Amino acid sequence: MLVSAKEMLTKAREGKYAVGQFNINNLEWTKAILLTANENNSPVIIGVSEGAGKYMCGYTTIVGMVEGMIKELNITVPVALHLDHGSYEGAKACINAGFSSIMFDGSHYPIEENIAKTTELVNACNVLGLSLEAEVGSIGGEEDGVVGAGECADPDECKAVADLGITMLAAGIGNIHGKYPENWAGLSFETLAAIKEKVGDMPLVLHGGTGIPADMIKKAISLGVAKINVNTECQLAFQEATRKYVEEGKDLQGKGFDPRKLLAPGFEAIKATVKEKMELFGSINKA
Repeated sequence: MLVSAKEMLTKAREGKYAVGQFNINNLEWTKAILLTANENNSPVIIGVSEGAGKYMCGYTTIVGMVEGMIKELNITVPVALHLDHGSYEGAKACINAGFSSIMFDGSHYPIEENIAKTTELVNACNVLGLSLEAEVGSIGGEEDGVVGAGECADPDECKAVADLGITMLAAGIGNIHGKYPENWAGLSFETLAAIKEKVGDMPLVLHGGTGIPADMIKKAISLGVAKINVNTECQLAFQEATRKYVEEGKDLQGKGFDPRKLLAPGFEAIKATVKEKMELFGSINKA
């Protein structure tokens, strides 16, 4: 059964650890993440971008797949199914499809419009018992070879959005999606501390968890981060494991081509990556 992320994040904030959000792109990724969470008794958030949602046939298909796996694999740890960086329309579609958690990314709107749209979604999620993540200050990233530095959010704007009744807040503190450039300045802990002071006990979210040094991760958790997103690291691990398998010609052995054998190394690589992150975040044995 899918659950809201609210309880798991409240426990994480109080216990000074973070719950990992791991994005999925297919069945193998989903199965690997769920099994790893269960084996390590860790709560987990399954993230779905709008692009991945389209690739996997739509949100209703994804809900069916995740709920089916929870039942068939006897998953007993808390699992939230979460829309990642959702548009306003995407958020409403995932609510209707049966997601248990939603992110509305209104960071690219003027703050007044971000607040107005977030308010509407707060009301809908409260009625249905869903958790809701909002964002202030856009997260940097790479597009067409250009790397953005990552914007630092305004603490006062963070408070205005947090006061709407959201479950968790993603605030830009210099973090970046994808690989971090060599000249990256690091996380702005001054900004994070100022945001924490404004929003109080609100669980904070750190996007772009791939490549952030362990000491920065732990310091961010100590300052109120209770959810950390990981996607690129899983993509790279899956890609590398599959590439090695193909280069060694193993998929050509035996009687014909077996896609299950081709995807098996990537499956194991995802499991190893997720476990490593859960250990770093401190969520193992916290379910």
